[in-house]
Amino acid sequence: MSADVVYLVGGLALLLGVVLPAALRGAALSAPIVLVTVGALIGLLPAPGGERVSPVDHLALTEHLTEFAVLVALMGAGLAIDRPLRWRSWTSWRSWSPAWRLLAIGMPLSIAGGALLGWVVMGLAPAAALLLGAVMAPTDPVLAADVQVEGPTEEADGAGEVDEDDEVRFALTSEAGLNDGLAFPFVQAAMLAAGGGLGTWWWHWLAWELVGKVAIGAVVGALCGLVLARVAFRAPRRSLRLAETGEPLLALAATVLTYGVAEVLGGYGFLAVFTGALALRSAERGHEYHALMHQVVERLERLLTLVVLLLLGVALTDGLLANLTWPGAAVAVLLVAVVRPLTAWVSLLGGAREDRVADGALGPRERAVTAFFGVRGVGSVYYLAYALGHADFGDVDRVLWSTVTFTIVLSVLVHGVAATPAMAWLERVRTPQPAA
Repeated sequence: MSADVVYLVGGLALLLGVVLPAALRGAALSAPIVLVTVGALIGLLPAPGGERVSPVDHLALTEHLTEFAVLVALMGAGLAIDRPLRWRSWTSWRSWSPAWRLLAIGMPLSIAGGALLGWVVMGLAPAAALLLGAVMAPTDPVLAADVQVEGPTEEADGAGEVDEDDEVRFALTSEAGLNDGLAFPFVQAAMLAAGGGLGTWWWHWLAWELVGKVAIGAVVGALCGLVLARVAFRAPRRSLRLAETGEPLLALAATVLTYGVAEVLGGYGFLAVFTGALALRSAERGHEYHALMHQVVERLERLLTLVVLLLLGVALTDGLLANLTWPGAAVAVLLVAVVRPLTAWVSLLGGAREDRVADGALGPRERAVTAFFGVRGVGSVYYLAYALGHADFGDVDRVLWSTVTFTIVLSVLVHGVAATPAMAWLERVRTPQPAA
């Protein structure tokens, strides 16, 4: 891609990033829909020099651009969550029950469902079918802003605690933050299967890819977050207490540093960034510094998201869907409309105490909304680019790209239109109506 085109796309993304949030506030239309549409229109124009804008032809660029976008989104999600996760408190762990259920039950079922559809409906080989299920399983922290928590709050409740008051937004935010890292073992399993090694080395995958690297990522992230929080809030020298000087770029430094440390030590960096953000947020939970850091991360996340969506839209009308088959389109519809809602709904059954339903816990209506909003997006693009760049899945690369891209666009359209009305409806039915 020429430098002129990069400037054009970047400038358009910046302009839309400034205008769209305010213009679309309260409308049943999301910024991602507009960005993909604008990108698609740009893709219809003659490309300078005849060069195609396609992730298939630029795997390395696609991988690293989407990787950084997801990293920034994970830091933002971790900083935005008010609910504490205290390692020694069973009550605290129980309060995160929706996230654990969606991860331990919903995500494996979703991966299995996607893989089964890829194998039976599309006729993919087992390794490629498993890859399809794995890349489409995690919900996206980048595109799910309309149904996630808005940001860190500074006001404590009546008990002196800062906590979430919306279980749906909390469940979707915590799930999106955690499952981008926890999908990686299943992507690795697909890569091992493509190389013929899964049957021989399944024990290695179970012990190292599924358990070892997850544990390293979680621990490294927590330690990095705690160390950085101690420096920012309690360092002996005032020049190091960044919370007092109000320097919000610590959030970006923490993102890159935590990811780098976890990856160098062999852990999952995505998981480390999110747990690091949670640990950083745990210090001085009501301090305004968290809101300052979140604002910086949120703006960078918005810019990266817009650039990725513009480029994805350009690629749509530049041949990226050329290999979409009717079975692939059917699988995309089933993934969005059936597999995610059904598996997430099943995972959340029995997870809410009836005496908490009135206070915003996951009652039947909340479970339905949470299950429906499994947004697919930038994370899926990253995983697919990573897997296809590091393993050979045969001649189905372009079929996978077309199917995954169509699923993402379908998710952007369906969830983008439904987000505002669905959340408004929930607020309406939760609010007691005055007596006539």
